[in-house]
Amino acid sequence: MLGWRRVAFTLALSTLIGLALSHHWEQGPLVGLIRVVPLGFMAMLTFGLFEQWPKRLPRSLARWVLQVLGVALIIPIVTTAIYVLSTPPGAPPFNQVPKRMAGYTALTVIGLLLAPWAALTALVRQKDALARHQALSFELERTQLERQALDARLSLLQAQVAPHFLFNTLANVQALVDAGSPRASDVLGNLIAYLRAAVPRLNDPATTLGEETRLVQAYLELMHMRMPDRLQFAMHVDEAARAVRCPPMTLLTLVENAVRHGVDPSEEGGRIEIHVHRRDARCLVRVSDTGVGLTPTAEGQGTGLTSLRERLELAFGGDAHFRLGAVSPHGACAELEFPAQATAD
Repeated sequence: MLGWRRVAFTLALSTLIGLALSHHWEQGPLVGLIRVVPLGFMAMLTFGLFEQWPKRLPRSLARWVLQVLGVALIIPIVTTAIYVLSTPPGAPPFNQVPKRMAGYTALTVIGLLLAPWAALTALVRQKDALARHQALSFELERTQLERQALDARLSLLQAQVAPHFLFNTLANVQALVDAGSPRASDVLGNLIAYLRAAVPRLNDPATTLGEETRLVQAYLELMHMRMPDRLQFAMHVDEAARAVRCPPMTLLTLVENAVRHGVDPSEEGGRIEIHVHRRDARCLVRVSDTGVGLTPTAEGQGTGLTSLRERLELAFGGDAHFRLGAVSPHGACAELEFPAQATAD
């Protein structure tokens, strides 16, 4: 009811009307302002009163009609009260004094012409502002729903990644147990320690490449214990890239794919090279192996890498790029590029 925009508009309009009618008052413009400004504010208060009261109206009566009629009715009532109260004691009534009556008539007529139109203008502006507010609210709600849908999709994909990785790792341990390897107990102990560190991060919305490299290091050491003569690896990680955010299991998925579909099927084994670099606002990840190379089998790629592609799309939109190709003389190379978004300290 007393918003600063409404008060400023009423004061400005009342001042202009008072100055325009100053020739009707012998005492000068100040008297006109003293009469017009209270009239304008009473019209504004009436407009605001019927904006909120009564809370319920008959269906046949629109609130905007009540507001405009209220403003139109308050003009002659308040104008009459102003002229009655400004009449000195013992002086004749204002309607018997031609000059005062002319000022009263001019003020009433102009008030009746301008005040309802000013009320209609305010109503139109209110409806426009309400429409814009509703449009912004709908857009915000739509954006929030889209984000919730993306978060739900990302959580589902990460839930798929967790059992995929765990089952693959447990299958490696089972192979050692079936073979009667004396290293099975050591591998299982390292696996338990690794899972204690890895599993709590599976449901996190994001992690860092520093945490990813530590998990990959533990994973590769486990795999090296299982096949010490067939697996070698090296990691090259920029310090500037360790704080970069990424979806959980991003780097681990690439490395696990290289072990399972590259090095493990090869009789000679192979070497895995991991490079993680940050260049300006981009992060580059490359995992290459000298294993059997790309095969038509889509099982691992369909589950692991396809899930990785979808998680990157949800996390970075079209700003993340993934490439998988063969290397000579044999092996495969997976390259990943995405925005370098560092974690907040």
